[in-house]
Amino acid sequence: MSVHLRPDEIETESFRIIDAEAGRHSWSASEWPVVRRAIHTTADFDYLQTMVIPPGAVLRGITALRGGRGIATDTTMALAGINKRLLARFGINISCFVADTEVEKQSIREGITRSMAAMRKAASDPGNGIFVIGNAPTALFELIRLMREESLRPDLIIGLPVGFVGAEESKEALIRTAPHYNTPFISNRGRKGGSNVAAAIVNALLIQADGG
Repeated sequence: MSVHLRPDEIETESFRIIDAEAGRHSWSASEWPVVRRAIHTTADFDYLQTMVIPPGAVLRGITALRGGRGIATDTTMALAGINKRLLARFGINISCFVADTEVEKQSIREGITRSMAAMRKAASDPGNGIFVIGNAPTALFELIRLMREESLRPDLIIGLPVGFVGAEESKEALIRTAPHYNTPFISNRGRKGGSNVAAAIVNALLIQADGG
């Protein structure tokens, strides 16, 4: 391979390789770009089998983006990885409150994680409709509690926390719970995930929202 390929050429070739190695699959035309982005970001074909995307979730996410619904993330890494040009195109505000002073005080006062307190603050803003979790299982568990106990109804939850403690369990809880509240979500099964994957999924949706 030439080392002089342009970035767009590298991406195109990467997607060609992914398509070839993935072979036949059951993902729809709107779902496959999401799964492919996860694979592209990680070079991990496990996502071909472990991603969970209920019918209609991609379309509802695209609709929310086109409507300018706010995005809240659990990490600054996820926030940093989301395409700012496309966010600006749709007038989307993006936030992460994990380092917020009041969030830190609340977490100490109530004995909860900052990720939980950050989700509470994000959920209190009716402009936020898309919640992106790539690191903290406690953030995802808190979103589920907010749906159950405080009538939170997100436009979309992208829930892919990574790790050995609570990550797999929080995703399984999301997969079980979200359908009861008609809440669209994109997630995966198992320990894998991460802020980079969560951001990549948002970007895949943004590209589709932009007509790509």
